[in-house]
Amino acid sequence: MGEFAETVRDYVRDTLAERLPRFDWETEHRIRRTPVDVVGRTDDRFVAVELEWRRADSVNNTAKLFYYVDSGDLDRYDRISVVQVFTGYYDLSSGGVSSKREIAEFVGTVTADSFEHVSFSPVTFGLEPPKRGGEWPDGWRAVADETVREIVRDI
Repeated sequence: MGEFAETVRDYVRDTLAERLPRFDWETEHRIRRTPVDVVGRTDDRFVAVELEWRRADSVNNTAKLFYYVDSGDLDRYDRISVVQVFTGYYDLSSGGVSSKREIAEFVGTVTADSFEHVSFSPVTFGLEPPKRGGEWPDGWRAVADETVREIVRDI
């Protein structure tokens, strides 16, 4: 993960902590061997936020989280919310979104529907991230704030 991605991830975590202080928020929380970008926990709630920057197999993050739900790794929580944030990298110039995002959303939605206590929310981060070492886009904080507002609405 590059410096921009880490900065945005930490900003999202800190902003979620301000807006939802009842949760304990952390980055790179591990479920078995799998790190989750941002996690918020209470005694009975678990929120996983995966930030998809330029990943070729974003569906893998979705599938792994639901695999851990199914295998019982998160049984101590009454309610589980999975939020997958997609950057502008997944937008098509002709309109719509890439099949990478469509498939990840499909898997997330269908799988969440299989569990009464689990929800899935795809969220858009309205900027295309810079390539490693590239110039950071103007207005990224405002976009991150809007992304957090949507996450809060969804969970």
